[in-house]
Amino acid sequence: MSSTPLMKSEGRASDDDYSDSGQIPLNHRRSQLLRKENIGWACLFAVLLAVTIGLSAGVAVVVVLSWQNRGPAFSQSFAPSPITRDVDITFHETRFDGNFMEENIYRRKGNNETDAAWAALGIDYRGVRVPADIASSVGLRPEQVQINEKYGGGYPANVEGLHQLHCLNLVRKSLYYNIDYYRAKGEGAFINSEPIVQLHVSHCLDIIRQQLMCQIDIGVLGQVWWQPKDQEEPEAFVDFNTKHVCKNFDAIRQWAEERQLPVEVPDDFLQMPRPGDKILDHVP
Repeated sequence: MSSTPLMKSEGRASDDDYSDSGQIPLNHRRSQLLRKENIGWACLFAVLLAVTIGLSAGVAVVVVLSWQNRGPAFSQSFAPSPITRDVDITFHETRFDGNFMEENIYRRKGNNETDAAWAALGIDYRGVRVPADIASSVGLRPEQVQINEKYGGGYPANVEGLHQLHCLNLVRKSLYYNIDYYRAKGEGAFINSEPIVQLHVSHCLDIIRQQLMCQIDIGVLGQVWWQPKDQEEPEAFVDFNTKHVCKNFDAIRQWAEERQLPVEVPDDFLQMPRPGDKILDHVP
């Protein structure tokens, strides 16, 4: 019994048949095509690999440079301070109270309640003692005032952020609608003559200017619609109630509160200048 092949024998040709006729055998042509396709894919893969490596290297360089550029900014946010030895500086998100029409306690006219709210921020805290062994690491210099060794030594110092709030409070007191009230009370900065008060206020104003420029906020203020009662069309108004990421202020304030120097100190509490110490010939 004969069987029928799946492909007829006469439909196939041998390599010898093609070599005699000068034609390229079918299986040779297929292998050449496959080799050409493989070479094409290999080239494409090589190009893609090179591009990927190049992009990765570029991204790596950008990331490294970015971190290098950001490094000083981050370190400036954590300027050398004795506070970081004792307080874990943390961050939290908060929404600013930017209400334009409603005044919170800090914005109200001068009175005992408003003054108490500002005082609770630590604006009038006395200085703290910075140990001598860490003084240079937090920016204090040997020629700066020191505490007498017999009272423990170290450096008297104030927390800058609380001084800046003190300055903002003085500017608040000097606003046109507050100045008469605080002049009449004659307390704090207002015990001094008018020229000294003016110098104090302008000093404080410029300290705040420099701080705001140094720590410039790069957030953006959007706008909202509001409907005036006497108009048909709504109007756009800036939305000052923006989100911010803030340090844990209360922990920092508490640190300064707990470490205040005594209210009363001996006459020789401060170490008088030693021979060779720098003494300025003007008020800095």
